[in-house]
Amino acid sequence: MGVYLNPGNDAFQMSVNDDIYIDKSGMIAFVNGRIGKRKRFISVSRPRRFGKSMAAEMLSAYYDRSCDSSTLFQNLEIAKEETFCTHLNAYDVFFLNMQQFLSGAGSADKLVEYLQAEILKELSDVYGEYLSSDETRLSSSLAAIYSKDKRPNKGFIFIIDEWDCIFREAKDAKDAQKTYLDFLKDLFKDRTYVKLAYMTGILPIKKYGTHSALNIFDEFSMITPGKLAKYVGFTESEVRKLCREHKMKFSEAKKWYDGYHFKRVSHMYNPKSIVDAMTEEEFRSYWTSTETYEALQIYIDMDIDGLREAIVSMLSNTSIKIDTGSFQNDMTSFNSKDDVLTLLVHLGYLAYDEKTGSVYIPNEEVRGEFIRAIKNGQRPELIKAIQRSERLLEATIRMDEAEVARIIQEVHSVSTSPNFYNNEQALRSVIQLAYISRLDDYVTIHELPSGTGYADLLFLPRKHTDKPAILIELKWDNSAEGAISQIKDRNYVETIQNYGGDILLVGINYDKQTKEHKCVIEKYRT
Repeated sequence: MGVYLNPGNDAFQMSVNDDIYIDKSGMIAFVNGRIGKRKRFISVSRPRRFGKSMAAEMLSAYYDRSCDSSTLFQNLEIAKEETFCTHLNAYDVFFLNMQQFLSGAGSADKLVEYLQAEILKELSDVYGEYLSSDETRLSSSLAAIYSKDKRPNKGFIFIIDEWDCIFREAKDAKDAQKTYLDFLKDLFKDRTYVKLAYMTGILPIKKYGTHSALNIFDEFSMITPGKLAKYVGFTESEVRKLCREHKMKFSEAKKWYDGYHFKRVSHMYNPKSIVDAMTEEEFRSYWTSTETYEALQIYIDMDIDGLREAIVSMLSNTSIKIDTGSFQNDMTSFNSKDDVLTLLVHLGYLAYDEKTGSVYIPNEEVRGEFIRAIKNGQRPELIKAIQRSERLLEATIRMDEAEVARIIQEVHSVSTSPNFYNNEQALRSVIQLAYISRLDDYVTIHELPSGTGYADLLFLPRKHTDKPAILIELKWDNSAEGAISQIKDRNYVETIQNYGGDILLVGINYDKQTKEHKCVIEKYRT
């Protein structure tokens, strides 16, 4: 057992031993189907804390010939597959965490030299008889070993974690990045000693111009997850099961953490957030707390044409069509708002709909992160929108009908194109945008089924706040009083009157001719 070559199965054993472990070993069957074939190069990119490292450790534990992992995997999904025993602990495995190598090298320009020296030292301990003492090139050493090794299953499996760290932590070190990509290309391309190469990171493989320097890899990302979609995070059935086991409300988990959708998997949840919510027995922001909002704030503050409008629109629960093809898969080469929005998909701050080619803010947890980033950012128009929303929420709670109507009318004017000003759906978006500051203290429920119909919007207070629930009904060329009457007549309050706090009924009407907004607010009496 070594540090880089055949590191054993201890790391994956710890994951299996955790109080919460979700079996994702089924992906091993997919990877097994690539071993020793032309399509043996796999690149998987996911946001931070989406289980990338655990998947890499799982593959290493499964293939590593220095250990016996049969007991470790015997009760997991992969044990049911025909190929289970064929590849179990059958290969020499390199497990390379590029983050550790970058830290050890001290600087990006020394990464490749340091990495090769460290691996060659360990390789010489195992295969010294096949190696030249003055060889400094890793690919040449591996080729020499492969040509002289007479054992079955000769060759190497490469598991590379955090492969893209140099692009994230040394964003402007272009020469070092190019050297690193050239090293990987030399290590893998046309090399028969490679039985399998599996790389994982946050970013897809870096492009130069319109081409990838490592075009031998099949890429599975948040844009195109393909057959690996169900292994991106936790599926809805897995989250339901966890909620039952931990006596947590699935509906709350869905509001907080649902939102990533793929063609093959309709609902996908952030593993970090779900595990922490179950462990702490509380629904709140967990994933975003692992990295400060400044990371998101940098991109929101970028002065790229159309970016502000896109963010404002998404904050009001709409989707934005984008072109992901021009993104260069790094964190500095931005030529349009679409490049920035595509990066935010890979970072997990936005979700991508493969069917429509559009992006949106996936859930309440991430939406709250956008709000915090905007509040502390450098975009005055976005900051003004947040401040206006805070005034609106305060006016609603103190039941200032005239002020509520005035602010909503202002938001409608500044945020809606004249072509869509008299559009009913636009009014709903205006209301959601106007109340965006609610996200700190409220969960939003759209078209709450209750009584004999559907209320338009419900803002339900989170456990940590003593604010009242706010139930909003919208009317078009009618009256705000009529909206209140509909709430009462159709008994919309029925499903929430037992939640234990005050409820404000808010009726809002828009007149197409005068373009005036009217508001009526009543406190619900049980």
